[in-house]
Amino acid sequence: MIALNILYPAKKGAYFDSGYYFDRHMPRVVQKLSRSLRGMTLAQGLNRARPGSRPYYYAVCELLFDSSDADQAGLPAPEGALGEDPGNYTN
Repeated sequence: MIALNILYPAKKGAYFDSGYYFDRHMPRVVQKLSRSLRGMTLAQGLNRARPGSRPYYYAVCELLFDSSDADQAGLPAPEGALGEDPGNYTN
């Protein structure tokens, strides 16, 4: 099993539209990778160490594939259908 982890750091000056990410972007990802994707976890950042402080990450996504070949075969090219979508939810 191969895991591809995508982390969105909550850096000063960064923004992250979690509604768009979870409701629109991730369903597109699942659709595009449906032949090779075996599982996925999504987590929205929470910082329990200091209430009210910014989390370390806005979101973390883990995509699971049977092998690295399946991972590469299923991922769209950066200039493909999802390549420009990140600009809709993060900078």
